[in-house]
Amino acid sequence: MALEKVSNILQEAEKRNTSAIAFDAFDYQTIYSCIMGAEAVKKPVILMLYPTMDSLITPRIFAETVKDLAKKVSVPVGLHLDHCSNYEYILSAIREGFTSVMADGSTLPFEQNVAFTKEVVRAATVFGVDVEGELGHVGSAGNESDFCNENSYTTPEDAAAFADATGVASLAVAIGSAHGHYVKEPKLDIERLREINEATKTPLVLHGGSGIPQEQLVAAFKNGINKFNVGTEYFILNAKLQKDFFGSEEADKSPFGVVPFVRKNLQSYIEKKLELSVWS
Repeated sequence: MALEKVSNILQEAEKRNTSAIAFDAFDYQTIYSCIMGAEAVKKPVILMLYPTMDSLITPRIFAETVKDLAKKVSVPVGLHLDHCSNYEYILSAIREGFTSVMADGSTLPFEQNVAFTKEVVRAATVFGVDVEGELGHVGSAGNESDFCNENSYTTPEDAAAFADATGVASLAVAIGSAHGHYVKEPKLDIERLREINEATKTPLVLHGGSGIPQEQLVAAFKNGINKFNVGTEYFILNAKLQKDFFGSEEADKSPFGVVPFVRKNLQSYIEKKLELSVWS
């Protein structure tokens, strides 16, 4: 099927009381494996490009690759620009074909975050593009205070006010997660998430998905998270698979064997990860 709007995928996830899963990718292999893994288990998937990855793959090539592969499968595939705080870059990504973008003003004071995000929404709406905002601090998993300090968490009152003021299609919230490798096991504040979900009808997003215990994710999906982002563990797996292949005798027979080897194992990972999403 053709590319699906991310907002439509998230609205469907909300109806099913579950979460769609979004993966950061950076080349044909990581994009292909995500989409084919989703097709294998008949679950929707969202492909994301992190702006700093544009030295590896340009936004236009990323967008066109996702769109081309989406035509070859029967499941919904979404296309999204991950964390971006640069207004001009966001507009450029929209011109290059992105149908969903993240306006990340989370490091700004509340009113400035609202103003920045609202301006992105205003421009994106002209092109029918979805916008994800972020409220609260989702920092680095290597810094314990970034995911254990409740003072940096999103409050229900602020979430409702932010969603109303900006008109975002989805909202990333801080409830105890962070990006990268956790220095200790995170503990999501599910009660706070429940309160945020009750305060706003806007679909909620959980960042920093690598390393969160499965039981916590299941609880989060049942209590308002409709988009779940994964990046670090996917990238690390890809690197490990490359190393495993080129350290084996198979590489001596044909270096091109790395392509099916990596695809097969990345797809297996995607299929297993998508089991978390209840889509039946």
